[in-house]
Amino acid sequence: MLETLSLMGAGFVHALSPLNIILMLAATALGITIGCLPGLSAAMGVALLLPVTFGMDPATGLIVLGGIYCGAIFGGSISAILVHTPGTPASAATAIEGYELTKKGMAAKALAVACFASFCGGLLSCISLYFFSPFLAELAMKFKSPEYFWLSIFGLTVIAGVSSKSLIKGFISGILGLLISTIGMDPMEGVERFMMGSSSLYNGVNVTCALIGLFSMSQVLILAEKAIAKRAKAAKFSGSLLLNGSEIKRLMPTITRSWVIGNVLGILPGAGATIACFMGYNEARRFSHHKEEFGKGSIEGVAGSEAANNAVTGGSLIPTLTLGIPGESVTAVLMGGLIIHGLQPGPELFSTYAPMTYTFFAGFVLVQFAMLGIGLVGCRLFAQVSRLSDSILIPSIFLLCVVGSFAIHNNFVEVIIMFIFGIIGYFVRKFDLNAAAIVLGLILGPIGENGLRRSLYLSDGDPSILFSTPLCWLLIAMCILGTASPWLMARWEKHVEARSHH
Repeated sequence: MLETLSLMGAGFVHALSPLNIILMLAATALGITIGCLPGLSAAMGVALLLPVTFGMDPATGLIVLGGIYCGAIFGGSISAILVHTPGTPASAATAIEGYELTKKGMAAKALAVACFASFCGGLLSCISLYFFSPFLAELAMKFKSPEYFWLSIFGLTVIAGVSSKSLIKGFISGILGLLISTIGMDPMEGVERFMMGSSSLYNGVNVTCALIGLFSMSQVLILAEKAIAKRAKAAKFSGSLLLNGSEIKRLMPTITRSWVIGNVLGILPGAGATIACFMGYNEARRFSHHKEEFGKGSIEGVAGSEAANNAVTGGSLIPTLTLGIPGESVTAVLMGGLIIHGLQPGPELFSTYAPMTYTFFAGFVLVQFAMLGIGLVGCRLFAQVSRLSDSILIPSIFLLCVVGSFAIHNNFVEVIIMFIFGIIGYFVRKFDLNAAAIVLGLILGPIGENGLRRSLYLSDGDPSILFSTPLCWLLIAMCILGTASPWLMARWEKHVEARSHH
């Protein structure tokens, strides 16, 4: 315990270095800007700026990505409140009450509530990040080759299942990612596989190029085929962006409830911020003493949705860092960032790389304060950002995609790979497949393959080694549950939405 406390303290000392603070503020502001722009997601923001972090110290790079992640989730609420267009899917429920408040001339109040609730949700989620992560990492220390095989299968079942409305489409996406992950040198035999004579594919497909293509380039293609969208005028707002004591007292029960909902859904791989915001909103309405305000502009509705979707951020990092299973597309991209910095998610992050991990945790706490400060000071400016036309967005994102993928290894082949994945991503969206499941297949494929082949090598080809420990059986049970989860989630979501419309 003392050792953990000293690591926490040292983490804050490192995270508070002037360079980290400047970069953190810049990243959070950028994240909020990305979140404000309808059509751009948090995953896309993190994927686009991943190459920028390569030259940084790993902890600093992760803090920057954390700032973009948290900023984008909060930023979505600004356009949801002012323009009735959720900037990210995670703020869909915020638009319901937030825009009603704007129509009443209470836009400043709605933004103040969103800012405060996002800050509380994010900050409280850091507590579970500190306390659950080391415990899960200790469990992960017991993993050997057979367990790693089942873990990768579990990661695929969960995301492939929950991510898509249809189980079949989810699995097709996951399998597509697995197939792409076999490109490169065979890990056991050293034989070339599907490299098509290109030495650039020696280490397989670069995950970052794939991410930029699937999330960012595909968005450019989708935006480009539509008529240039003219944004709605953002509401002018005056008044204070600070809450008074009685309002904070009224909102705290809602925020606490939403924190628990968001945190639990964050830790469950695949649930994500979109479900959390609807659940947070629904529970806020159920427990409210002012039910008559809902649908006409309720500050509790805004707080319920925003605290829940921001509480997901800390929760979703727990399985990502300890087990290497990203809970949603943003953490899948973050995990790509970890791997590029030479860090393998898992127990080593809490032993060998503990100083770096706790610096990142401390940075994640500070990001919440940065988000609160920038949100309150910059709301008026961000309101203007949400009106940017697609004619500015499309070329800007296109340029960032090309420069970002070239900068990874100064290699033009990787720009071509990014374009190929952009086209794949375009069709993935058209056919309603899931980009996150493809990325997951790419990342988990090699882990599963190594686990399976090493296990069979150790047992002279006897498959019973895959069923030899209690941990294996626990993971098999989780795989079955993961496969059934889309069906359970769909029923649950219908139930939640039905209640929120009554």
